[in-house]
Amino acid sequence: MELISIVYGLFILSVLGIYWALEKPQMRLMAILIGSIFAYSSLNTQYIPLLLALTFINFQFGREIGKNTSPGQHNLDWQISNEEWQFANVDWNQRRLKLLWLGVSLNVLILLAFKYINSAVAIFFDTPGSTSGNLFKVVAPLGISFFTFECIAYLVDVYRGAPASNQLLKFAAYKLFFPKLISGPITRYHNFITQFNSLEFPTTNRIAEALWLIARGAVKKGILADRLSIFVDLCFGNLQRAGSNDLWLATLAYGLHLYLDFSGYVDIARGSALLFGLVLPENFDFPYFSTSIAEFWRRWHMTLGDWLRNYVYFPLGGSRQGLTRTCWNLFIVMLIAGIWHGSIWTFVVWGVYHGLALVVHRLMDAMSDRYEKLEQFWQNPLGVVLAWFITQIMVFTSWIWFRLPNLQDSVWVFQHLWNHPADSQFYQKVYVEALNTSPHQIVWIMGILSAFMGVTYVFKRHLKLDISWPLKLVFVPLCFYAVWLFAPEGSVPFVYFNF
Repeated sequence: MELISIVYGLFILSVLGIYWALEKPQMRLMAILIGSIFAYSSLNTQYIPLLLALTFINFQFGREIGKNTSPGQHNLDWQISNEEWQFANVDWNQRRLKLLWLGVSLNVLILLAFKYINSAVAIFFDTPGSTSGNLFKVVAPLGISFFTFECIAYLVDVYRGAPASNQLLKFAAYKLFFPKLISGPITRYHNFITQFNSLEFPTTNRIAEALWLIARGAVKKGILADRLSIFVDLCFGNLQRAGSNDLWLATLAYGLHLYLDFSGYVDIARGSALLFGLVLPENFDFPYFSTSIAEFWRRWHMTLGDWLRNYVYFPLGGSRQGLTRTCWNLFIVMLIAGIWHGSIWTFVVWGVYHGLALVVHRLMDAMSDRYEKLEQFWQNPLGVVLAWFITQIMVFTSWIWFRLPNLQDSVWVFQHLWNHPADSQFYQKVYVEALNTSPHQIVWIMGILSAFMGVTYVFKRHLKLDISWPLKLVFVPLCFYAVWLFAPEGSVPFVYFNF
């Protein structure tokens, strides 16, 4: 089931009609669960049993970890000495820690198995003339990365003292909630279920916001991202013929494509959830206007950044154990982020690339704290613009590793970003015949798009202005009509469906 389609519109209207017609919370949870299973089965039917089994297992782990830490029958605790109670409590907490490690390890192993089994088979069985690697090919369940990360967050939160879910139906509805299931945003159980416990039918303003988010997401994905992807695919698919200017243009186009594609999905997911009376966390906050790599990661894929910060960076010690340890922790976190994205080496290099950038930023921060003039420079307008430029060059060039799965291709692009002429036929085949445009026109289109993003950034972040709900309702049908007219033929899968 494609998110940008009439089928999805009819599906969500049907589920919403049943959902709000039911009065009992349990029945509404059941409607969410059944609707979510139906939605997922339209894309990945064979993995429904696996997701249900993992949901049940994590629910049981949460219950065991979340049992009251005071041992024995609590009405008899007063009969034992304080020393005996402390010893018993230590034993119980050790049991909880073992259960936590077991639950987290299970989720990590499931994730690694699906992410890396194909690579492992290729390493051990692929030999010249062998077909073993081709015969044994495993397709990972859609959304398995987001699914397991949410499970790990839930188990850690329960271990830290948050209450465990006492109803399997609640936990299953949270885990399989279809708007967020495949590509997030990563949502914590307690935030989700607290909203459900105080559920109210959305106001007119909330409905208008939901429809506007869905329509805006459809435009981002259906028109802008998919149109940019055509040029990106043509250019990166003909690397040897592209010149330096073409490679730079494709790199910038891919950065915009990735943002518009993923943020478009999140907009549709958040808008769909709003219609159910539920608010999913935001995932993007104008990341391409960041003036440091640390700020970028606070504004790009925010729920993943929050997850890495809370469940990897802080447990490693965060920034509490000196500058050297802080730099190592930052590097390890981004290396894990790279590995999380996939099994190919370019994702690992991408993680190392961002890890080193964060380390350099932290060292520069430390130097700025020691030298007042350096700190003043980064705070004046020239320093801010320079910091923004350096950050965005680093971010956009890092997407080269992200886009090209072959390590040699990525290295080739970096080696030819300067003073490399294009093949004589490249311009004719790509710009004239395939796109019916020119490099200058593509630059203008991306420039206008960036300027529009800049105006939106100023209005929302600095002037705190937003479109009124009646005007949003006017734009909604116009957006859908524009997608119908201008979206390229054939559906292009969301980029993060691969993760």
